[in-house]
Amino acid sequence: MTPTSLPKPKVLTNPLIRRMVFIFGWFSFVMGLVGVFLPLLPTTPFILLAAACFARSSPKFYSWITSHPRFGPSIANYLAGKGLPLKAKLMAVTLLWISVGVTLVIVSLLWAKIAMLITALAVSAYILRLPTLELEKL
Repeated sequence: MTPTSLPKPKVLTNPLIRRMVFIFGWFSFVMGLVGVFLPLLPTTPFILLAAACFARSSPKFYSWITSHPRFGPSIANYLAGKGLPLKAKLMAVTLLWISVGVTLVIVSLLWAKIAMLITALAVSAYILRLPTLELEKL
C-alpha cells in the first residue's frame, strides 16, 4: 500500500480540539520513538495512535508519518487490514497487563479497578483479534 492509496485524513473542524489532538499525536509519536530504545515500551501502538491523531489534525503530518521509512510500513499494513507483527501484538498486550496489574495494586476504588479490568480485556481482545502480519524472511 503506497501512501497515496491510504485513506484521506478527515480533519476536525474545531480549532481547539484539532490543536489538542495534534499535541496528543506528537506526544504519542515521542512515546513510540522512546519505545524504539526502551524494550518495555511498545512502539507500534503509539505510532498508530499518532497517525490517527494526525489524520484528524494535520494532513501534512499524517502524510509525513505514513510515508516515514521506519514507521510508514506498519501504519500502511494496519490500515490495509494486514494486521500487526506477532511481536508487536504480544508486547502491547503484555505491557498493558503489567501496567494494569501495578495500577490495580495502587488504586483502592473498586469501580476504578473494575473499569480498568474491563478496558484491559476489551483492548486485549481487539489487539489479539487483529490479523497477524507475517514478516518476510530476509
